[in-house]
Amino acid sequence: MQETTAQRPCWFVGASFGATDDQTPRFLEQGIWENGYHDRYLDQVKSIRPGDRIAIKSTYVRKQNLSFDNQGRSVSTMAIKAVGTVTGNLQDGRFLQIDWIPVSPSREWYFYTNRRTVWEVWPGRGTIPWAADALINFAFENGPQDYARFLRRWGWLDERSSEHESFGPRDDEPEYDQEPKTRPTVLYEPYFVDNILDDGCFLERARLEEILEHFQLKKNLILQGPPGTGKTWLARKLAFALIGHKDETNVQAVQFHPNLSYEDFVRGWRPSGDGRLDLVDGPFLEMIEAARGDLDSDYVMVIEEINRGNPAQVFGEMLTLLEADKRNEAEALALSYRRSNDERVYIPDNVYVIGTMNIADRSLALVDLAFRRRFAFEELEPTFGQPWRDWVSQHCGIDTQFLTDIEARLGNLNQQIADDRSLGRQFRVGHSYVTPSSVIPDAQAWFRRVVEKEVGPLLDEYWFDTPDTARQAKSALLDGL
Repeated sequence: MQETTAQRPCWFVGASFGATDDQTPRFLEQGIWENGYHDRYLDQVKSIRPGDRIAIKSTYVRKQNLSFDNQGRSVSTMAIKAVGTVTGNLQDGRFLQIDWIPVSPSREWYFYTNRRTVWEVWPGRGTIPWAADALINFAFENGPQDYARFLRRWGWLDERSSEHESFGPRDDEPEYDQEPKTRPTVLYEPYFVDNILDDGCFLERARLEEILEHFQLKKNLILQGPPGTGKTWLARKLAFALIGHKDETNVQAVQFHPNLSYEDFVRGWRPSGDGRLDLVDGPFLEMIEAARGDLDSDYVMVIEEINRGNPAQVFGEMLTLLEADKRNEAEALALSYRRSNDERVYIPDNVYVIGTMNIADRSLALVDLAFRRRFAFEELEPTFGQPWRDWVSQHCGIDTQFLTDIEARLGNLNQQIADDRSLGRQFRVGHSYVTPSSVIPDAQAWFRRVVEKEVGPLLDEYWFDTPDTARQAKSALLDGL
């Protein structure tokens, strides 16, 4: 069955390449679009068909003159400068023939954007399917953007706000229809090892630098350790430090669980709205394609609780491609579900994977040796001491003497857990349980709540067959308070 235009991807393409000036006027005059790169996006451009919809876009960030309250934050912005229909493809990966319609003044779209020169957007697909549909409607049907929905999705608007809440220009700012003449050159906040330490990491700088260096070399890293040691928190921070700035578009987090499959993570058949099955790429293959089209940037997949699923089964043939020495086109393999008989996929050198693993959970599967060999493993432990006391005292207003007392109490508890033959070191209680994220007005009441509501239930689970042991351990934590 022939695909209709509505079932085909829409293409959002750039019109300047590196230091090249904006080529939009030339493209409109000549009725073409040209890929200015000789070694990038070639396969994507070849896959574009006559009849596909295409738009020239320009991506930047904006802080002022917005049609909604951005709370002083930078907003990723994409200007639509022209739309059109592909009339011909020379199949050289470089040139398309286009029937263009200029968009003047350009229309600005916010939040769900992409900096790649060629961005393939499928109706109802992608990491946020409804956002893809909204973008297509905005660009090609002249539809509005529902700012409230995007503000909620990005966590800038309370979920209880009205679904129909509308936003007009702010009273102190004029309406703004065109992209700024001068675009910011620094798009994202720089982020390095110093920033991880400032944000509340209590490892030594040398240890952090060693972990990051090994991550860069191995390409794949797993942080494992007892509960409350900040594995997920550190994984995201390391991802930002690796790419050099805080860029949510290049760092994607997923969580493994027992029902997750290869079809969910890599590629599989999914039902469509018209009763058919579509072959849909999962988040990992989407990231691979994004990284192949943007080789100047690094991309990081953060996998929480990687051993809650079956990693070898979920990755499939990608398990082989994960190896650092197989990150090239010559090592490409056929996928279990192929779009064509000759399709081959490889993981580019700018894709990194960092996972977290809770080795204290008895219900989790062991990771097989083939998977383990492809990852570097870093063991995180409960980390207290002077750096922890100083940071919590400075950021949360808790007296250092009281923090020293907490440290001693948890130290005794962790020694008891480590010495218990039915538990061991991997069951110790991590520092995250007693590292608050805001100022604490009553430290004793706060610590009591932590013990009663968080640490206590954990100890009940540890010593479920000897409840007296759990009760005595909780009492020791609170004795004298």
